[in-house]
Amino acid sequence: MPSFRFDTTWHIEAPIAVVFDVLTDSLHWPEWWPGLVDVQPLEAGNESGIGRTQRFVWKSRLGYYLRFDIRITRVCEPYLIEGRASGDVAGVGSWRLDGNERITRVRYHWQVRTVRPWMGVLARVARPLVTWNHHAMMREGRVGLVRHLGLSTGHSGGGAGREPSRER
Repeated sequence: MPSFRFDTTWHIEAPIAVVFDVLTDSLHWPEWWPGLVDVQPLEAGNESGIGRTQRFVWKSRLGYYLRFDIRITRVCEPYLIEGRASGDVAGVGSWRLDGNERITRVRYHWQVRTVRPWMGVLARVARPLVTWNHHAMMREGRVGLVRHLGLSTGHSGGGAGREPSRER
């Protein structure tokens, strides 16, 4: 099955602890992240979040739905959240944060492969569209997060008005 590797960087004009708290509260992401239809808790995990498992349902800009579970495998507060995906896609995702009391750089790394046969066909035939869709949804996530934090979406420090994002 086709695999994808995406790196996305956001610059958010907010303290690292605040951004980390919002990212660890993924049950509430649908309130601010367009395209995220639902997040359901499956397992609680330990006090630091290791083992927490949640089911995510995303509606792509291309009209298809992705359903997958994320099981948290590593947390280093306030710098790292890492998890393993299984479902329509399988692989690893990680949020890496660095910053201070003024600005936070968020880097999201998503390395997955498609699991469903129809997704494999779509990915082979329309890979540029799948890539475009991922980047568009990540841009919308950044804008939603900035609004959720009560910040201006126009410019958020350090080039945050754009999202350097690429597939390798």
